[in-house]
Amino acid sequence: MDEQFFTSLFLIIGIDLILGGDNAIVIALACRNLPENQRRKGILFGTMLAILSRILLTLLAVHLLNIPFLQFFGGLFLMYIAFLLLTGNEGEHTSVKSHRSLWKAIQTIVLADIFMGFDNVIAVAGAAGGNIFLVITGLLISIPIIIWGSRFIMSAMSRFPLLIYGGGGILAYTAGKMMATDEKMTPLLKTEVVTQTLPYFTACLILFFALLYNITKK
Repeated sequence: MDEQFFTSLFLIIGIDLILGGDNAIVIALACRNLPENQRRKGILFGTMLAILSRILLTLLAVHLLNIPFLQFFGGLFLMYIAFLLLTGNEGEHTSVKSHRSLWKAIQTIVLADIFMGFDNVIAVAGAAGGNIFLVITGLLISIPIIIWGSRFIMSAMSRFPLLIYGGGGILAYTAGKMMATDEKMTPLLKTEVVTQTLPYFTACLILFFALLYNITKK
């Protein structure tokens, strides 16, 4: 395993931690009205099915990103997501319904994860660069961390806002990497120097405009 593998693995884990921090909230909201003896089952089965659906969707996205220019536009979408994260406009999930039925609670967890995880799927697929083993390894490492450690992560981000900027920078870097490695874009970028520096440029660009937005918003 080379340095590129571990760099991509770090990106995938970072992306999952940044974009998946609200998964525990969804699980808690969906299961809060379940009887005590069913609550753990709802959390366990809902989480397992959500992980499975996330892996399948990400593997599908890996193949879809081979379509000409789709990886480039996926990178643009990820830059938009990074900006929303940094400016606090990523949206709330208080509309998640709670159920007294175990099956309904599990359905809610899985469906919410699919719809809320679209940005995550695109980002992970882009960071993996078509390596399916890398996708599965990254998800298996990071998703348990998200589920059992998301409260700590969200608390840390609230106490140390710079962590949010670091996370947004990782997303924007991944966006630039996706755009630079799109096969149809490579000839247009002309030189390898431009291809290698584009991820850093997109990270700096998003961080600059997010800071500017947050300063002028106050």
